[in-house]
Amino acid sequence: MAIKELEEAALFERIQSSCGKAGILFFTPLCGTCMVGERMLEIAEATGVSTPLYKININYAPKLRDQWQIASVPCLVVLDGGVPLRKEYAMQSAQHLYALLR
Repeated sequence: MAIKELEEAALFERIQSSCGKAGILFFTPLCGTCMVGERMLEIAEATGVSTPLYKININYAPKLRDQWQIASVPCLVVLDGGVPLRKEYAMQSAQHLYALLR
């Protein structure tokens, strides 16, 4: 299952209307490491993680990038109630991501 890509405005709207947990993957389209990280997230999602996952191109998300101080890509931001709890830059394995998102 592909992770839904959102634009910055749509992501802001979802974040503010959500009170639960969510995962946001910041990426760039030509980044090979980002593609591998996204694939691992898809595997974690397929195993039954109930946390909704979204992705956003960091080049088109300047407000979020600056507000959350995203230093590089790939970056998985785990939110709870719209507040960033954790930023994960090293996508170690699908199992690690599954445990992070449970």
